[in-house]
Amino acid sequence: MRRAVVLAVSVVLTAGAATAPAAAHFPEPVVAEQLRMAGASVAARAAGAAGIDFGACPSDSGLKAPVQCGTVRVPVDYTEPAGAKIGLLVSRLRAAGPASVRQGSLVFNPGGPGASGLWYPAVGRPGVGAVTRKVWETAARTYDLVGFDPRGVGHSAPLSCPDPAATRHAPGADPRAATAAVKAAKRAEARRRAESCGARGGALLRNMRTADLARDLDVVRAALGEPRLNYYGVSYGTYLGAVYATLFPSHVRRMVVDSVVNPDPRGVWYGANLAQDVAFERRWADWRAWAAGHDAVYGLGGTPGRVQASFDRAMRMLGKRPAGNVGAGELHSAAVQAAYYDQRWVSFAHLLSRYLRGDDDPLIAAAAPDPGAAKDEENSEAVYLAVECSDAAWPRDWNVWDRDNSRVARQHPFETWANAWLNLPCASWPVEGGRAVDVGARPGSGLPPVLIVQSERDAATPYEGAVELHRRLPGSRLITEAGRGSHGLISFWNECVTARVDRYLVSGATGDRDVSCSGHPLPVPSGSGGAKDANTGRFY
Repeated sequence: MRRAVVLAVSVVLTAGAATAPAAAHFPEPVVAEQLRMAGASVAARAAGAAGIDFGACPSDSGLKAPVQCGTVRVPVDYTEPAGAKIGLLVSRLRAAGPASVRQGSLVFNPGGPGASGLWYPAVGRPGVGAVTRKVWETAARTYDLVGFDPRGVGHSAPLSCPDPAATRHAPGADPRAATAAVKAAKRAEARRRAESCGARGGALLRNMRTADLARDLDVVRAALGEPRLNYYGVSYGTYLGAVYATLFPSHVRRMVVDSVVNPDPRGVWYGANLAQDVAFERRWADWRAWAAGHDAVYGLGGTPGRVQASFDRAMRMLGKRPAGNVGAGELHSAAVQAAYYDQRWVSFAHLLSRYLRGDDDPLIAAAAPDPGAAKDEENSEAVYLAVECSDAAWPRDWNVWDRDNSRVARQHPFETWANAWLNLPCASWPVEGGRAVDVGARPGSGLPPVLIVQSERDAATPYEGAVELHRRLPGSRLITEAGRGSHGLISFWNECVTARVDRYLVSGATGDRDVSCSGHPLPVPSGSGGAKDANTGRFY
């Protein structure tokens, strides 16, 4: 999945949201938003009448019967619902249970922005891993499982911003090294990428805000024949769900949000990235402490400091002499994945240990770029930028970026500059950033209780985000996995969490209080570097 970013309250940096000049009676953005909402209503009625003609899925989707696919037409620009349209590819697996237990469709978004959810119905098919089958068993029995490619993604009018001059080539350099020369090169690369996206994106690029994706979600709901939406969102999918709940509160039936992006508009999205850097440093420390506790297996050092020294030594070695197409940049990316998911802790410790002992093979197998995935990765990054750069205002002055990221990197170097380079095209993005949606349930809105699930030490979407969304959605319930930090609780088995999610999906019951669940077991290495852990499988 693409990186989600989130606000940690303690380090909010407000970028100075752009404000539009007032019209005669209403600010222009308000009038435009009213037109878009009216257009969404028109599009939903049309989609409800047309339905979805489900059939075989595209051959390149990897989805086979009984999973089916169909297309939903949505306006490119919701202020012109009769204008140009694109098709969103939707996938579905019918509920496995009898008619007496079925409750309609459960629509899923795995995050990003820029991630495809088309694969989701496959979690209900025979042959999936034991953990996946166990986690999704109740949902697959009760609901038609529905995934889709959001606008711009995969099979849904894919965005692309190719620029050969700006293409990153492996092996990559250590992203923590932000010298003056590196900063100048990265600034030029970011400008080229933004210009390339502007040249190729057309009208779709101007209509890629999260609110546009939320309107698409309502059109999909109508096309499925559902009077109200059942929704499960992970990571950025939680922000999409929160915006949907704000814009269409009476259209929500059940909503689970898992690993929550902080919806506070002051942090969407520039300040959020800086806050995320702090959280990643904390999570990286968790891995180092775990690896130090298993020094007898990996030999990386018996203290977190010595484990850090081993990692730094490997980064220097790869900077001088890459292992094939794997340089320091690729090792760092693998380390970031370990910070996302403790399911990756064993494999990352193993490949780092073997590399330092002279064996490149595990590192190359895990971290070498896959040429076959390059097209999908470029599409995912294009959508990521298109959504986040246009969702809210970003600083246009490089001096602001340099000042803020330099300050954070002094104490939190692990992820800060890598995160900055990913998002720097937003400083020169061709679509002016809008005003972030003020997420929340208004009195009398009709929004039912929302279920929020969150691990306490998640780096990609820190815990403060779940607390903030909980505050903004009266009647919601928060389930916390204590002492753990894996991103996406639905990717592993925790009976305390999963039982409450299942109960909510079946009955709508959230319980009368928030709940803290004990953390799932951490992975335990074997002498060969393998894992004795039932939670090693993950789907995104």
